[in-house]
Amino acid sequence: MPSAVGSAGATSSDDDRAEPRWLTADEQDAWRALVGVVILLPAALDAQLQRDAGLSHFEYAVMAALSETPGRRRCMSELAELANGSLSRLSHVVKRLERRGWVRRESRPEDGRYTDAILTDAGMDTVRASAPGHVDAVRRLVFDGLSEDQVRQLRDIGRSIHRRLSPHGMMAERGAPPAADSPEAERR
Repeated sequence: MPSAVGSAGATSSDDDRAEPRWLTADEQDAWRALVGVVILLPAALDAQLQRDAGLSHFEYAVMAALSETPGRRRCMSELAELANGSLSRLSHVVKRLERRGWVRRESRPEDGRYTDAILTDAGMDTVRASAPGHVDAVRRLVFDGLSEDQVRQLRDIGRSIHRRLSPHGMMAERGAPPAADSPEAERR
């Protein structure tokens, strides 16, 4: 029986079904490389952030996204999309971050039906303190082994795949400049 990426020699007992579009050898190699990255990289980033800052990668992504937003404030549903998570998962994470004093929630001033997450000053301090170690890990695990051309290719490939997975997603292509007091803005 062929795997999902298996061989083109497989046949179907149902003559009405079209033959699957099996992956070529090059596509199989690329797929396996991507799967390895998808499995290993998040675990490595989680381990670094847990060890150095007591944060999961998703918690850091939420706080970093807020730190890059003007006013360090964003609607929960927008933040869930930006952090590539469900609203339910985000709510649980924000509750944990609230208990630590790093985030607070408020009703949206212009429309009380929506809730905003706001990064507190203590949360911003945590992002600033954890960002150098996180950037070092990302640089060491991803970018140090790539040429400038490969970085551009990685960006383009990542954006292309991201758009197919989440056409309205904002994580892969951030259009807004970082907030003036974010760690990203401080480096510019």
